Amino acid sequence: MIVNKNKCFYCGACVAVCPMGAIELIETWIEINEDCNDCGICAKICPVGALGVK
Repeated sequence: MIVNKNKCFYCGACVAVCPMGAIELIETWIEINEDCNDCGICAKICPVGALGVK
């Protein structure tokens, strides 16, 4: 996954829907770890379109 940090306002919606538990909200940024399988669920839930599949 790719995070557009200029669009993301760190609401945490993607963290809650990730089935792999691969997304973590750390203070004011999103971190995606190696467990991400690019399923795209987080991109669909993002209210501002800040996430995209590589």
